[in-house]
Amino acid sequence: MSERPQVVWFKRDLRVADHRPLAMAAAHGPTVPLYVVEPELWRQADASFRQWQFVAECLDELATAVAALGQPLVIRVGDIGDVLTALRDELGGFDLWAHQETGNDWTYARDRFVAAWCRERAIPWTELPQGGVIRPLAARRGWAGRWDRRMNEPLTAPPALRRVPTQLTSDRLPTAAELGLRADGIVAAQRGGRRAALATLDSFLTERGRDYRRAMSSPGAGADACSRLSPYLAWGALAMREAHQANELRRRQLADSEAVGAATWRASLKSFSGRLHWHCHFMQKLEDQPNMEFADLHSAYRGLRPAADSSDLFAAWCRGETGLPFVDACMRMLIATGWLNFRMRAMLMAVASYHLWLDWQQPGLHLARLFVDFEPGIHWSQVQMQSGSTGINAVRIYNPVKQGYDQDPDGSFVRRWLPELAGVPDEFVQEPWRWDKADEVLERTYPRPIIDHLAAAREARKRVWQVRRGGAFREEARAIFDKHGSRKRGQRSRRPASKNLELPLDGDT
Repeated sequence: MSERPQVVWFKRDLRVADHRPLAMAAAHGPTVPLYVVEPELWRQADASFRQWQFVAECLDELATAVAALGQPLVIRVGDIGDVLTALRDELGGFDLWAHQETGNDWTYARDRFVAAWCRERAIPWTELPQGGVIRPLAARRGWAGRWDRRMNEPLTAPPALRRVPTQLTSDRLPTAAELGLRADGIVAAQRGGRRAALATLDSFLTERGRDYRRAMSSPGAGADACSRLSPYLAWGALAMREAHQANELRRRQLADSEAVGAATWRASLKSFSGRLHWHCHFMQKLEDQPNMEFADLHSAYRGLRPAADSSDLFAAWCRGETGLPFVDACMRMLIATGWLNFRMRAMLMAVASYHLWLDWQQPGLHLARLFVDFEPGIHWSQVQMQSGSTGINAVRIYNPVKQGYDQDPDGSFVRRWLPELAGVPDEFVQEPWRWDKADEVLERTYPRPIIDHLAAAREARKRVWQVRRGGAFREEARAIFDKHGSRKRGQRSRRPASKNLELPLDGDT
């Protein structure tokens, strides 16, 4: 009697290393590695040309990797139900394997559909955790310890794959245009794929990462000092367990070193370890409350701000034309590269939410499309956190001009991304409207500020604090913290909702 075929469905796990569904499937029988290009997924409002470009590069290397293990990657284009039905007809039945995914609302509904499809046809579907997200999670207490145990488990080696006797065809990988994705202004993206992921990890741990703790907040210096692993983790070219264990090995190597710079290295790698924990901590929030993508976490904020869709302020923010140089430089860097350090991501979202007083949904979707490393769980948790709509975080209203002086004191970052300000003296480049020759630039090559940022911040702070007053607000905030708040080991107490209950994720992981 022949063994039942095993189908491994790749989604956001585009690698063969530390891929437990692949290894376990291979131990059960002849294996079919499957990737499904779902056109409807790429029509969602958070999908973009730059993301598909990165995924296609990952798939190119994945196909080579699985072929080297003994079985070609099967690529099918279409609805997942149609693809699985066709495979069942071709194979005469199979077992299905995949990693769990904490994705957007569309993938959540898609996976629920697949689960029902498998039940109705008596097809076993095994989903295994990929990172530190725990499904289901009854309570947050003890989460960090479980993360540590999972991340310290041995890495899973790529398995040899036995072929199924049936000859399976593979569809051509569609172009971005065929998926309805238009070029979006990216000119300097990180390259996708496993080789680039491993090279980026190695260069961070041995060369670039020494000043991570000091430089992570700067959009210029941070572009080199930050890990830059976020897109590889988001699309699964690198496993979280691999990143964690490589970082811990490097920390052990440096533990007793008295070499010049060793102490700086140790501090930076400790900080990076914390950011890896935070990566999964924020994803856990969306796993536990999927409607976070659409609804304010705290009900008191619902309807507080107007929708951004038709706002001229929103359009200017999207283009990087607010007249606030540091804000615009950050947005234009993001448009061109698909990456921005965390602090500046937070600032962009805060400016949209507070200074422009826009509902977070459309700004959040705009940023989602621009991020090559878009990870729904992290993204929507952070969008709400930086918009102040969680009810459990500090109201953090960045001063966008002060951020420019702090993070770009000589104006080099602003000038790089806003060449129209090249002739403005250093002392005025963050506030060109103060220059006595401002009329030579403003409204000719660069706009005047679309808002008075200090007055806008005062008004936003007043409106937000009006919402946060009162016992009803606090009671709901405590319930939100019980469900989503971070805890130190052993912590059980409820902290007052008016305090800063969580820290920002000051990293790019």
